[in-house]
Formats: sequence, structure tokens, C-alpha cells
Amino acid sequence: MELRHLRYFVAVAEAGSLTEAAEKRLYTSQPSLSRQIRDLEDQVGVDLLNRNARGVELTEAGKAFIDHARLALAQVDAAMEAARRAAQPSKPRFALGFLTGQEMTWLPDAMQLLRQELPNIEVAVSSDYSTELATAVAHGKLDLAFMRAEPGYDLEYKVVRKEPLVVLLPSDHRLTAKVEISPEELRHEKFIAMADKAKVLRQVIDAYLHRSGVEVEIAQSVDNPAMVMSLIASMRGVTLIPAYVQDLMPWSVISRPLAGDVPTIDLVIGYSASNTSPILEQFLSRVDGLVARINKPSV
Repeated sequence: MELRHLRYFVAVAEAGSLTEAAEKRLYTSQPSLSRQIRDLEDQVGVDLLNRNARGVELTEAGKAFIDHARLALAQVDAAMEAARRAAQPSKPRFALGFLTGQEMTWLPDAMQLLRQELPNIEVAVSSDYSTELATAVAHGKLDLAFMRAEPGYDLEYKVVRKEPLVVLLPSDHRLTAKVEISPEELRHEKFIAMADKAKVLRQVIDAYLHRSGVEVEIAQSVDNPAMVMSLIASMRGVTLIPAYVQDLMPWSVISRPLAGDVPTIDLVIGYSASNTSPILEQFLSRVDGLVARINKPSV
């Protein structure tokens, strides 16, 4: 088994499509990518993906395999980074984390801020589930993360954006004819719910549905945005999700705003008050300007 097999498998699982992964993430041909995935399945000895006309989805074996694949790739990347650092003169280091998908919005301006204020530092960037980010910040592996305000951690949180929830549904679903969708219209749809790793988001969604008097039929629970979209397309389901995920949507999935009192979820920066890093202090002193630039309405 080679590392490229793991990278290809993770890319396909996150894209929910062999074609999408081949053309937009791996820059290879779809037949070649299919062969690589088949080679991996032959080595593992089980099917990792279910293939259908709408794309691919993880089998139960694939769900068990993917976390280990991601861990193996992360460990390899960490080993390479450690080797590079060892070969270079030591620089002050700042570790920055992002809720997966949020780096598309926040990373460019965050990096610009750091480079302008502190040009001679090493910046490490990673993305993960919010709970994993909270653990990493609490243990000192990250200096700061853009994440959810996870309970149970001794961290400081500052709200940087209130994100509205939107409805995601298949692009040919009957509800796409609506300009806005009311919560009552979700009542009889197959609902893709958030799993425990996205517990803050799940709590916001559950509270919104409860106060709207709506009980939904939960068809599947997942915690990865790519898998959410894959299941929406393959299972003909719907979900509620923060609006930033719209930047990650494939053609097979579309979004619509909610009608009425739209629920929001806080995106925060999380950091430890016990972290005495001068780089963190400098970043925090400039973060209001960063937030103002990102949240400035487009014209």
C-alpha cells in the first residue's frame, strides 16, 4: 500500500465523486483514479466505497478505514514538517487551526496579518473538527483556532461571525422552486443530521427544529461536510448547515435560505489564557480589524 492510495481515497470520499476528485483535486484521469481505488480495496480486502450514478459513498468498512487513513497521512505530513524544521534555523512558531472549510474564508487575511506584523515567524496551519481543535488548543498544540465554542474546555472564546443556517438539498429537488424554505417543509423529508463530533451545530439545529415544532425523519448522522453533501445527493435527503458550506457544494447539491427567524451559529476564535506567546498576543490585538475586513458587506 502506498501513500498515494490513501490520499486518493480520502480525496474521493471527501468529494463524494470520482470524477470531481480526479478533475478538481487530484488532476488525474477518472479511469486512472478508479484503478487506484480498486487497487487499494484489493489490498484491504473489502469494498471501501459504494458506487452509483450519483457519485460514491463510504461503506461501513470505508467509514472505519478513513479516520485511520487521515491519521496516517497527517503523521507523514508532520514527519516531513519536522524534518524541514530540523534542517532550518529555528524561528518563532505560531500554530493556527481552522474548522474544516473555514480556512477558505479566513486563512488568506490571517496569513497577511501575520506576515505584515511578524514576518520572521513560522506559521503552521491545520484544519479539523471543532472538538479536535479545542483539544489541540487546550493541550498547547495549537495557539489559536477558528472553531465553535466547545463546552468543557478551559479556553477563551471570541465570536468572529454569526453564521446563518441554510437548507441543503439535491439540485433537482422539488423544494428548489422555493425562494425560501420554511421549517415545516422539512417535516417529511429524509434529514441528514449532524453527528456527535459536530455537537455544537447539532444542538443549534435541534433547538431550532424544536421551537419550530418540527420533528424530522433522521435518515443518517454524519459530521463531515463532504459526506453530508454526498448523502444529500445519493439519498435524496436534506439538511440544515452553516452558510459557509455553500462554497464547497458540488453541482448535485443546492442551497436555499430559511424563511422567518433564521437560526445562526457562532464561529469563534479559541485560545488559552495561559498561553504567553507574544505572537498570540499580537494576533489578538489585530483580530478586530481582521474580523471587520472579512465581515464587510460586498458591494
